[in-house]
Parts: sequence; structure tokens; C-alpha cells
Amino acid sequence: MVLNHRELLSGMDVSRRFLPPGYRLNNWNLGAVKGSVKAGGDSILVYGNIGVWLTDSTFRSFQDMNAGFPEGTDNRKINTLSWSRVAGLYAGTLFGLYHFHGGSWEKVAIPAAHARVVKVLQLGDSLLVMTRSNLFTARSTPGSSGFHEIPVPKGEDNDGKVGLFKTIWVIHSGEIYGLAGKLIVDSIGIILVVLCITGLTWFLVPYRLKKLKGDLSRAKLKRFNRMSLKWHNVIGSWAILVLLLNTAAGIFLRPPLLIPIAGVRVAKLKYTELDNPNPWFDRFRDLLYDEENKRFMVAAGDGFYYSGDRFGSDLKLFPVQPPVSVMGINVFEKNGPGHYLVGSFSGIFDWEPATGRTIDCITRTEYLDTGQGGPPFGKVTVAGYIRCNDSTRILFDYARGAFSLEGKNPLPPVPQPIVAASPVSLWNTALEIHTGRIFESVLGPFYILIVPLVGLSTLFILISGFFSWWLAGRRKKVVPK
Repeated sequence: MVLNHRELLSGMDVSRRFLPPGYRLNNWNLGAVKGSVKAGGDSILVYGNIGVWLTDSTFRSFQDMNAGFPEGTDNRKINTLSWSRVAGLYAGTLFGLYHFHGGSWEKVAIPAAHARVVKVLQLGDSLLVMTRSNLFTARSTPGSSGFHEIPVPKGEDNDGKVGLFKTIWVIHSGEIYGLAGKLIVDSIGIILVVLCITGLTWFLVPYRLKKLKGDLSRAKLKRFNRMSLKWHNVIGSWAILVLLLNTAAGIFLRPPLLIPIAGVRVAKLKYTELDNPNPWFDRFRDLLYDEENKRFMVAAGDGFYYSGDRFGSDLKLFPVQPPVSVMGINVFEKNGPGHYLVGSFSGIFDWEPATGRTIDCITRTEYLDTGQGGPPFGKVTVAGYIRCNDSTRILFDYARGAFSLEGKNPLPPVPQPIVAASPVSLWNTALEIHTGRIFESVLGPFYILIVPLVGLSTLFILISGFFSWWLAGRRKKVVPK
């Protein structure tokens, strides 16, 4: 229920001291930094899950630049940051676009139903803003008249289908039918709570009855137990199909069962949220303008495309694709003439589209696509990247934190003011529990089996419980000869 209402609950946080040690900010881990922007002179703005902080090339002192964002960690998770002397500073967050003005952030209206901004790009006198589904533009000069949408043509490989993973995801969350579907899944959550309580009551009451003395007390407890069982059976029998569907869907959203479905595409379900005429609905992840080749490069959830005519015709799919985790791209930028840096939880790679060569920046070996699915996480789970200077490039591994590709790390420990200002959002806390990651400190890598094992156990309990109720009902209807 918490996961279905992220924006509504975005102002609520949980202190890290109440969570396992793995949730402490240490060496800039946990997606603390996604990237950086030079803001003139020696000033550098770093951004990510910690919000926006101003520092310099020594990274020794940090100034909080988050005034104006609504309360709550989720409201200042920055996906993208853009600065120019003409237009100033813009930030794209989970819930919209912000402009830094007069010492604080002010929200800027964009005509998007879902305003999760993934990229802000300043190009000449134009400001381009990309959400997960749409691309908007406005004049970047002061006094501009607002945003209008750039219709982005479909990709040349468009087959009118959608990923099976995405389909199962929206079924599990209820988003497949918008707010109405989410409320249905909320009710499934309530039903599961009721079934757990009433089921435990039926299981534990007999033990309590053995210890109770007095006919009146025993009679009251028996009546309560019968009422509890009645509602357990009524609610469970009516909700069995949606309970089974939701549980089965959840099993496939985490490894290992996620792996075989990650690349599968299926037809869009008619009359649902997926049946959207926008070919890029919930697919955009990043945008880059390649000045060298005069083309836009679009990182989508399922591949990399380019447009050499400013979105005047169908987008072309790059023949050779770099590896990107199903969890999404976190680094996408120019890395020299004809080269691009692509980072995700699958690692970080130097990609050369013209030749098709892709080099692993960690091992310095060439990546070869075998065409076979693999784990969604690599040995290095890249959550961010900054270039301190021409000779120092720093990666941010989600778990281990900052390290340099050149073998030296000029970043100091995370300053206490940043730690104090960066609790975990309630939504993220719920997600860690829901996916089982919160148990990693106890179970190690075996935590990944929690979701499939608990899911299969839940299916068994639901099915066996239904048949126990159904067979008991049939026996009552049998009339003795």
C-alpha cells in the first residue's frame, strides 16, 4: 500500500539508525551521488539521492543547495541537473522540474501527466526536458512563454508490443488500471493482513483454550474463533483469484525468475494503462545531443536510438547495443570523439557505435554480447559517475561507494551535515522490506531467494486454504443415507 502512493507519502522519512548497518551512508554509497555539474570557476554541484550540494575541486566543504524542495528525501532525489550562464540552474526530480531562483528552488509547470523528469538539456537558446514518456522544449532565456511537446516518432523497430516484465509489473502494482487499479491492489494488501490475523487466530486459539479455566471464558473465546474463521473463509474465498494473480506476478519481478522474462515482449493488453498510443510511454531514460555527429541520442528502457533530423522521422536503432541492467541506465555521456560512457548496475562501458566495440572500463576487456540473458547486477553496480578533472574519474558503486578508475579517490568521507540531511524515505524503506533486501545483512546473497520462496509459500497456503474450505463445504452438503 505504501509502494502504490509514493508521491502522497513523499514527505515521510525513516532515520537510518533504525535500519541495518548496510543502509548507512559510507563512502558516498547507496546512490548518494549520480553526477556533477560545473557551475563556473571552481564551483561544482554534485547531485543524486542526497539532493544538490555545492562544493569545489577539493571536495572538502559542502554547501546545502536544497532550499525550496518540499520536505522529504523523495522530493529531493535528483535525476538530472543542468546549468548555464543564460538560463541558470534546473533540476529534474521524481516529481517534476525545478528552477533555482533567488536562493531556492521553484517548481516549473510542464504539461505532463507523469512529471518524472529524467533529463534536462540546454541546447543553444532551447531548454529540453525529458520525462519517462515525453519530450518538451521551451526557450531557455528569461521570460519564455512555457513548454510545448516535441512529438517523438516511433523507433524503426517498433513492433507495437511491450516488455513482459513491464506488463507483470503494472499488474502486480495495479497501475495497469491507473488509480482504480492501485486501490484494488491496496484492498488486496488489506485482505492479506486480515487473512494473516484470522488465520493465526484459528491456529493459536486451541492452545489458548487448553490453558483457560472457566466455561464462560472458554465459550467467549470459541465464539470469537468461529467468527474469525467465518470471515477468514468468506473473504478468502471471494478474493482467491486476485490474491493468486497478484502473488504469482510478484514472484517474477525479482531474480532469479526475473531473468528469463527480462527480454520477452508481448502484445499490449487492451483497454489498460499499457494500451497507450505514445510509442515511448514510460520508455525514456536519458537524452544526449552529440555535437560531433549533429544528432540526438535517446536511451530508452529497451535500447539506444538516434535522430539526425531533430525528431523529424522514425528514430534509428543503433545496430550494436551496450549492456544495460534491467534496473536502468545511470550514466550516459560523451567520452571522447565517437565514444560514449554507459553505466548501470551491469557495470560501466566505453561504447563506440561506429565500430560496435564496447570496452569494459573496469577490466579493460572487450564486451561480447552472447545473446543470452544474465543476472541483472554486475560485479560493479554503477549508480553514478563524476569527472573531477582531466585525470580523475570517480565511479559510485551502489553498495561500496566511490572509487576512482585511476586507482585514487580524492573524495573525503561523507560530511556529517549530508548524513544528517539524508534519511531514507518511507517509500524506499517499504521497498527494501518488500523485496527482501533489508535481510541481506543476515542472509547475505541468499536474500535474493526470499521473494520467490515466500511467493511460492503464499501460493501454496492460498491454494490449500481454498480447497480446505471448498472440500469442507462439499462434505456438509452430503446428505447421509
